[in-house]
Amino acid sequence: MQQVNHVGHVSADRAGLWYGLLGVLSFSLTLPATRVAVAYLDPTVVGLGRALVAAVLAALLLRATRQRLPTRAELRSLAIVASGVILGFPFLSAWALRQVPATHGAIVIGLLPLATAFAAAVRVGERPSWQFWLASLAGSAIVIVFALVSGGGGLQMADLALLGAVAAGALGYAEGGRLARTLGGWQVISWALVLGAPFISIPVGIALWQHGAAAPPSAWLAFSYVAVVSQFLGFFAWYRGLALGGVARVSQIQLLQPFLTLVASALLLHEQVTLATVLVALVVMLTVALGRRAAVARPPVKALYNEVHSPGSG
Repeated sequence: MQQVNHVGHVSADRAGLWYGLLGVLSFSLTLPATRVAVAYLDPTVVGLGRALVAAVLAALLLRATRQRLPTRAELRSLAIVASGVILGFPFLSAWALRQVPATHGAIVIGLLPLATAFAAAVRVGERPSWQFWLASLAGSAIVIVFALVSGGGGLQMADLALLGAVAAGALGYAEGGRLARTLGGWQVISWALVLGAPFISIPVGIALWQHGAAAPPSAWLAFSYVAVVSQFLGFFAWYRGLALGGVARVSQIQLLQPFLTLVASALLLHEQVTLATVLVALVVMLTVALGRRAAVARPPVKALYNEVHSPGSG
């Protein structure tokens, strides 16, 4: 029986990594697409308006599949998810990408795996080993140095916005991965979008009234990508991967995202990718890849289920 449990655990971990990779592939075009969209559309329209489009799709899917309503405890977790991946990360990253190239943003966003692992330790109760933290901290230090050097010796306002996006995204990822173990991956992002829609509709409406919506087809195509894929479909695979393989471990796959984003930015936006940028991306990838091999203790699903469904939770 113990061998069967071990095989099942290994199988779940492997499946989690593959789902996580699919999510990262979906997210890797987010920054280049956002860069194209914000060149013509207001950052509020791009950063928050994409969630309104995704919320319509989410509401239709929830209704068609007749999903149960979230419990009170699940609603609290969904509020955290919404504040991180629907409000904080999209808006802050969209604003920053009006100031810096997508290639620069990709490197700073490289801090997201470490930040997500930290959030997993706080919110999910996962306990990465010291080898994991050492490798992740080394990669993060390299990212900070790169941001300082490329910013002329000091952090730009865009870098601060990107760091805020990292913090928001990490919290939303960790909480969503935690909740997906009991509620389901696509249900988490769908309910978060529906619950967040009323709060973001007002600023989006004001931005459209003040700045309009005139933009070429390329901008609207980019907006469609971040709305349908980055904000909705990509999370189906991402949250399932976090739930199966563990938040801290699977989040490290995002180490590949800066490199994929650099390639996409060079091909789609013709942005210059310097040798230093590529070297930084490769070194960061190496450090977090080493950390991914380190041990990470995870709480059992039963403990999370009891917490969510305890008396008075819904």
